[in-house]
Amino acid sequence: MHDLTWLARTVTGDIITPTDDGYDTALDRWARNAVRRARVVVYVHTPADVGAALRYARENGLRLAIHGGGHSPSGASSVEDGLVIDLSRYLDGVRVDPEERLAYVGGGAKWAAVNKATMEHGLAMTGGTVGHTGVAGVTLGGGNGWLTPAHGLTIDHLVRATVVSADSVARTCSAAEHADLFWGLRGGGCNFGVVTEFVFHLHPQEKTVFGGMVVYAPEKLEAIAQEIEQWFPTAGPKEAVHVFPGRAMSGEAAVTLFMFYNGPESEGRERFKAFTDLGPVSDGRDEMTYEAFNGILDEWASPGKCNWTRGYIVDRATKALSRTLFERIVTLGDPAAPFWVSLGFEYMSQAAVNAVPSDATAYTRNRPGLGNAIGLVRWDGARPELEPRAKEILEELAGLVKFPGLRYGNYSADSSASKDEVRRIRAKELYQENYARLQQLKRKYDPEMVFDKWYVIHPAEVEEDEPRRN
Repeated sequence: MHDLTWLARTVTGDIITPTDDGYDTALDRWARNAVRRARVVVYVHTPADVGAALRYARENGLRLAIHGGGHSPSGASSVEDGLVIDLSRYLDGVRVDPEERLAYVGGGAKWAAVNKATMEHGLAMTGGTVGHTGVAGVTLGGGNGWLTPAHGLTIDHLVRATVVSADSVARTCSAAEHADLFWGLRGGGCNFGVVTEFVFHLHPQEKTVFGGMVVYAPEKLEAIAQEIEQWFPTAGPKEAVHVFPGRAMSGEAAVTLFMFYNGPESEGRERFKAFTDLGPVSDGRDEMTYEAFNGILDEWASPGKCNWTRGYIVDRATKALSRTLFERIVTLGDPAAPFWVSLGFEYMSQAAVNAVPSDATAYTRNRPGLGNAIGLVRWDGARPELEPRAKEILEELAGLVKFPGLRYGNYSADSSASKDEVRRIRAKELYQENYARLQQLKRKYDPEMVFDKWYVIHPAEVEEDEPRRN
């Protein structure tokens, strides 16, 4: 059995333990309630470092977590008394090949860095809508963003990945090499290993886009819902509208829209003229750089608080944006209460997503509903004990949404349930018809379930006529 001295001598990165300077910083996460007291944090520098850390964790019976962007409120990137493989210090680089239109992205990179590097060459791909989210988590869960109507999911841009599996072997996978693993990574989360590098195909992207935040008085709710009903059937690949009923960031009761148009201001204003004619309280839309627009929600999702999230399926606006739901969010998010409550409905075309067959990737497509919604409850970072109440709030909102089924796994924090049977049910709900195939992959690449975070896939059972592993 290898000890910590062997690990320190073997890896080229850094090792942090509870007695070292920087230990508390190494535990920091976007959500304060996601912090766990790890026994060892390994800032890996190479795939070989990842392999050594995996070997040490297995031999010493330590549970494992992978830290890239660290945005999981459930603590999927943290582990109590276990080992964290941290990609954020040394494997966070982005390199762009403009001639081949490829981006080489480290597993610890964040979307703000990707957008900046790619847009220097007038190129982009579908990425996260918050700049400080990690590339790895968003990608492995599917990847949904402002360019989804035009280009589909982030995984639809992935052409190659380097992944270190539970056996400590680094594999390069693509459509031509380890194709089964490549299929599983595209939507299967961190079930199959640690991705140290992603290679993405890029698309030409104009330097500037049009959009921003538009705030309406509460009495405009029904009119906004009706307008979305009129607009959505004709929504094209250049546009998207996210709706947040309840309270604005100022704390006032309001209906907030974030509008995106991938083109010049004149076209965007004309396309969204009917929304403007409804008479907003404030209109912050402007022409801005693509990178700036991708940071427009950064403050809304700023780090340092406790957080819990849940994903929902978007229904028709006249059903989803009900007065009952609006008033309940206003009440739950009263400034005198400990919680800030937000529910965002993403209205944008799913045509590019559903153009890819559902069995082409682990991410299942052609689901019911019009898109995704995310519920977020935030509260003081010094009170993690309020997490159960935050979960109750999002469960209550699920009942009011009336179309609460899971569509996009990245939006739900409760993927790492404590009860094994509940975790199985949630994984099957997410992966649907692809679950059985994912079980076969799990059996091949991680039969001992070393990677047991996010929506955990259980390995397929060994057939009676096959030899069992010891």
